[in-house]
Amino acid sequence: MGKKILMAGGGLVLNEKGELLMIFRRGKWDLPKGKLDKGETIEHCALREVMEETGLTKVTIGKLIDVSFHGYFDSYLHEEVIKETHWFAMRATGDQKLIPQTEEDITEIRWVRNLDVEKCLLDSYDNVVEIIKKANFK
Repeated sequence: MGKKILMAGGGLVLNEKGELLMIFRRGKWDLPKGKLDKGETIEHCALREVMEETGLTKVTIGKLIDVSFHGYFDSYLHEEVIKETHWFAMRATGDQKLIPQTEEDITEIRWVRNLDVEKCLLDSYDNVVEIIKKANFK
C-alpha cells in the first residue's frame, strides 16, 4: 500500500515593496502553508493558512505557481505521508502587523528583500528553494 497523500495550500506572498514573506519554523526559513480542510477549495486553504500562520488579513490570491511533493512522518497520523502542496502567488496590501502562529512553531516572520532571500534559502528546505526559483523571485 502506498503512502497517504495530504493536500496542502501555501503562498508566496509579496508586499507592495516587492518583498517576500518568509516564516521561521523549527530552525528553518519556510513559506506559509498548511493542510486542506474537508470541503475546502485548495485556493481557500492557501489563503486561510497564510492568514492563520502570519496574522495577515488583507491578502489576495493570484495564479498557481506550481505543486510540490515532499515526504515526512506525520506525528498526528503516526505514519509516513506525502504532502502535495499547491503554491499560489499572493499579494498583501498596506502596513499589516505580522503575528507568528506559535502553536505551529513559527517563531519569526519577516518581509525579505531580494538579496536577503538568498541568505534565508541557505537555511531552508529544498522544496521551498525550488518553488521560489520557479516563481522567479530574485
